[in-house]
Amino acid sequence: MARKWIYTSRSEGDASRQAHADFPEHAPYEREMSKEGFFGPAAFLHHKRPPTGWVKFEGPLQPRAFDLARLNRPDDVPWSSPSVLHNNGCDIRFWKLEKPMTGLARNGDGDQLLFIHTGKGSLFCDFGHLAYEAGDYIILPRATMWRLVPSEATAVLMVEATNTHYTLPDRGLLGPHAIFDPAVLDVPAMDEAFRAQQADDDHEWVVHVKKRGAVSRITYPYNPLDAAGWHGELYPVRLNVRDIRPLMSHRYHVPPSAHTTFLSDRFVVCTFAPRPFETDPGALKVPFFHNNNDYDEVLFYHAGDFFSRDGIDAGMMTFHPAGFTHGPHPKALANMFTQKKPATDEYAVMIDTRDPLDVGEGAASVENLDYVHSWKPKQAAE
Repeated sequence: MARKWIYTSRSEGDASRQAHADFPEHAPYEREMSKEGFFGPAAFLHHKRPPTGWVKFEGPLQPRAFDLARLNRPDDVPWSSPSVLHNNGCDIRFWKLEKPMTGLARNGDGDQLLFIHTGKGSLFCDFGHLAYEAGDYIILPRATMWRLVPSEATAVLMVEATNTHYTLPDRGLLGPHAIFDPAVLDVPAMDEAFRAQQADDDHEWVVHVKKRGAVSRITYPYNPLDAAGWHGELYPVRLNVRDIRPLMSHRYHVPPSAHTTFLSDRFVVCTFAPRPFETDPGALKVPFFHNNNDYDEVLFYHAGDFFSRDGIDAGMMTFHPAGFTHGPHPKALANMFTQKKPATDEYAVMIDTRDPLDVGEGAASVENLDYVHSWKPKQAAE
């Protein structure tokens, strides 16, 4: 049922007429408070001081950061990788692999997204062969059998759409070819490499099937990736972050939801890719302060210079629970209206979940407990 919100736009005191631009001089720190992510009613409050200027922060609403690069144990089976964050609609893991998988994997719990953080190699699955490299998103439909054969040590961010699917966002007035044209999606091929792997058929093959969080082992006396062909409208796809053309405005800092790459029922996956900075003198040129009251926010930092964050490196993940007020770190705040370079050069994956996430044992083992203090000015933090 479509919502009819009880709110209409109102204004009180000194406020800008346009969100994220032209702030009152004596209250230059805007904070957005919104419903339904960035799609519902929102209020834009103008503060005299940064909304993140706390001196102490205690309790479960604390922001958290995890250095996933420190999860160093490579494993042959993806389901042995530690859970990082999870809820009933989403399971996030970080998996490392140095040698070809000796068996196969299959997820019976939902569609599986693999984001290749580092490495390159080949993916073999029911549908054929697909080369992979850093920056690739690979979506595997539920129940697909697959294995990776890395030619370089590989690290993968795994995001499961538990008991559901991945779809593409509706681009609305932009049309279906904005952000990325579906024509850039690559699909597996039944090529010579796929036929060659079928020859590896002189030993038993084990398929590790995850269902309801438990793993079953199904053993075949032959390689079960032996299909000769396929047709239909259900198959894996690959998208590299280089093929994403971000939506932007030179006069307005667009919200993170404008960078949505894939949708699931209870969460979205967005991609931050290099884009020009806003050029209008009054437009905000860093992420705006906000408390997203309905979604937990997760950011995985893939590559580049993460201009709005300080002390964050590639391979790290931040977790901001719903309702936590956050925004740029003090270092970035100095460039709120004037940037020193013409464009961003960062790649990051954002996962916003409608349901609260629990921290898994994998993340807890590599947590940066000082992250909550990273918004303090340097002299106050020391």
